[in-house]
Amino acid sequence: MTKQNKSFVADHINELKPSGIRRFFDLASKMENVISLGVGEPDFVTPWNVIEASYHSLERGYTSYTANAGLLELRQEISKFLSGNFQIEYNPESQVLVTVGASQAIDVALRAIINPGDEVIVVEPSFVAYVPAVRLAGGTPVIVEATQAYEFKVQSSQVEAAITPKTKAILICSPNNPTGAVLSKEELEAIANVVKKHNLLVLSDEIYADLTYDEAFTSFASIEGMMEHTILISGFSKAFAMTGWRLGYVAGPEDIIQAMTKIHQYTIMCAPTMAQHGALEALRNGMDNVREMRVSYRQRRNFVVKSLQDMGLDCHLPGGAFYVFPSIQKTGLTSTEFAEQLLQEQHVAVVPGDVFGNSGSGYIRCSYASSMKQLDQAMKRMAKFVQTKL
Repeated sequence: MTKQNKSFVADHINELKPSGIRRFFDLASKMENVISLGVGEPDFVTPWNVIEASYHSLERGYTSYTANAGLLELRQEISKFLSGNFQIEYNPESQVLVTVGASQAIDVALRAIINPGDEVIVVEPSFVAYVPAVRLAGGTPVIVEATQAYEFKVQSSQVEAAITPKTKAILICSPNNPTGAVLSKEELEAIANVVKKHNLLVLSDEIYADLTYDEAFTSFASIEGMMEHTILISGFSKAFAMTGWRLGYVAGPEDIIQAMTKIHQYTIMCAPTMAQHGALEALRNGMDNVREMRVSYRQRRNFVVKSLQDMGLDCHLPGGAFYVFPSIQKTGLTSTEFAEQLLQEQHVAVVPGDVFGNSGSGYIRCSYASSMKQLDQAMKRMAKFVQTKL
């Protein structure tokens, strides 16, 4: 390369692949009459009382920075919420940080704990940002595959087999994106035993905690002895239909939260002030809305799973989030071929399972965060497509 043609982009950034989810979303946006089951975003509008609280904060002149860690009032409400729902007690002044979405919390958490060469076990299929975030923080991702044989729930024996002297942390997500798998208290306790034995950290992404349908959700930090080993990551995007507000939070050991706050104050300063006031209202008066959304999602989940099974696809019943992860192996198509042909022939957008890791090959992710009318039409179109492939 000549001096004039020199690339100024860092090598490790050039090596990152673009998001596979966004690729199909962009393709669908250029076509007419497409039903998108691709992007993981609620179809509900943010509840009006939350929007109104944000308006009122602007009217009252709350337009300046908050504390780096976020409004103390909001951190107190987050602590109260975690205590009341999951029986875990965090000091709002030193153990809670308000972030720009759960994604920023994951990024900052990894940067705060990783030294060059540290290994982080990532359970796949997983959210597409996990592996890149580990690499951007200077760590080495070590993949452990959760398979359909165990309903996409990682086994503690798998985690222990992946541990080396360089292992620093484990990154898990329950309820899981993309599979909807929810780890039970007993399954989390088995992982906790491994964590204690090897003195590891767990980054527990619990953004879908309030969207659990058939059994009570257990926070990893609530397992005996795990608070000091857990970085709990969550936010307002999914349960409160606040994706565009970009507001998340993290709770954990004081030394880690303070380290994260240092990074946060230099790179972000603070989360948006008006969004924080909206989140305050959501926690104080928004749980009825969450319950209504959860009932609706459960109905849609049941409909979509039955529809997929009726058309001949194997599909487990997810315990949470708003995704199904059916196997399309019977069609003889790869995940990408299935998604591309379904989009072209029937104008239904889904996400190939392998964008969530190699263990997702042979599967697709469908979001059921769409209206029943759209889901009904999407399932009819997909059934037509599948009939030509089986």
